[in-house]
Amino acid sequence: MVLHKKTVSFVALFLLLLVISSNYVLYHSSFGLQSLPADLNGIVVGSILDLSLVAPLLFLAWQRRFRVKYFIVLMATGLIAARFIIPSEYLASFQSVMWLGVGIEGVLILFELSLLFMLVKNVPPILKRIKSSSLPLLFSFSRAVNEKFPNQTFIHILCSEMLMFYYAFGTWKKQPSTGGNTFTLYKRSSFITFQIMIIHAIVIETLGLHWVLHNTSMILSTILLILNIYSIVFFIGDIQALRLNPLRVDDDRLYISFGLAKRMEIPFRDIAEIGEDTHILEQKIPSTTIEFIARDFETVHPDLLLKLKSPIEATPFMGIKKKYQQVAIRVDDPHAFKKIVKERLEKAERDELI
Repeated sequence: MVLHKKTVSFVALFLLLLVISSNYVLYHSSFGLQSLPADLNGIVVGSILDLSLVAPLLFLAWQRRFRVKYFIVLMATGLIAARFIIPSEYLASFQSVMWLGVGIEGVLILFELSLLFMLVKNVPPILKRIKSSSLPLLFSFSRAVNEKFPNQTFIHILCSEMLMFYYAFGTWKKQPSTGGNTFTLYKRSSFITFQIMIIHAIVIETLGLHWVLHNTSMILSTILLILNIYSIVFFIGDIQALRLNPLRVDDDRLYISFGLAKRMEIPFRDIAEIGEDTHILEQKIPSTTIEFIARDFETVHPDLLLKLKSPIEATPFMGIKKKYQQVAIRVDDPHAFKKIVKERLEKAERDELI
């Protein structure tokens, strides 16, 4: 089932890129223009349907998130994208459809601007709540935002972006937390070195592609430049968030995060058992299990597997939550970590019996 879901996502992503690229090539290459028939209305309608219907469905299949709200937003985005991909002279008969996408996006932008205004208005109490909390920033910030905006996906995405820029540019003088109840996740691997290599590769790719595409397609060159700069900022922020937020064991729960990519809060009373069997830990991890494992070029396995009494929510990047039944963890000091987790779990079991 895990392989099947991953295969479906990969196929959906491949088809999505194929749909977008084929429509772009059709109108912006000599081969595509030569293949266009005299009557273009049918071709243009097909391209509009591709970008406003097929592409959104493939995107949702890739993300495995089927929601009507997202589908409507993606449809409007596809209609706006069609205005840039399809030459304006071919869209003369379809202006009303194109303006529909602009109208929908305009309404959504106004709604999102109102949410942004509300966020700015609530920044002082959110910062006050964070300063008064003893939790790691990733968790205290998330709690403070959830208290003010519990069901606003746009706000959570925006706050995730704020965290990314904060860790990328505002944390270079900060030192990671140390203590007997904190455990790093990355020092037994070359994960950070691997991330730095990716940043170097993106920089080289950005310089090369921007130079090649600058004179042929200014729009595509600019889009790729922005995406690559965003990727570099994300990787830098991710490295800093990983360094500055080690796993933390409190009296009643675990606070565990892996950079900006994911975080989770696990009460000890919700842990059913701790799996330490080597054979189990070396098996393929199912989709109901979230990993907090620093992976590089070598194959690594978790030090322990926390089996939960019921699924608990984890928060990936962009603040979209998902529930998991098991948690696979690999730390840099596994013996001390196992000891303190077992002690806390035994204490939680005794407290339940009282």
